Amino acid sequence: MSLKLTIESEIKKAMLAKDKARLQTLRSIKSLILLEETKSGASQAISEEDELKLLTKAAKQRRDSADIYKQQNREDLYSVEMVELEIISEFLPKQLTEEELESELKQIIAESGAQGPKDMGKVMGLASKTLAGRADGKAISQKVKELLG
Repeated sequence: MSLKLTIESEIKKAMLAKDKARLQTLRSIKSLILLEETKSGASQAISEEDELKLLTKAAKQRRDSADIYKQQNREDLYSVEMVELEIISEFLPKQLTEEELESELKQIIAESGAQGPKDMGKVMGLASKTLAGRADGKAISQKVKELLG
């Protein structure tokens, strides 16, 4: 089932349950999907890869906003962002643990033949494609620096 259909189904459930926070978040995801579909000018559905990119971007926005609100001691806004992030995360693939991330990156480094920090760009390019949606870009970058340094 496509993400769009899944979201529409979840919107109906949220309406019946009168869950306003979930409903608002699901509608924002649906809005992102519809905007992406109409942006390309085609009347066809977007690919799974594009759906994953949209969800990852939305999750990152929520995470960044939550960090800012936490720094400014705005617990009311922080909790809203965290609830939305939790809902968006339901539709993302399972995130890698730190050990799994390190293992995957060691394999990517071995395959790419990277020797040191000068090869970070090559490794990051491969890692970003391979681990898309399963790990945060910042976490990937930090771990690659650690492994190559």
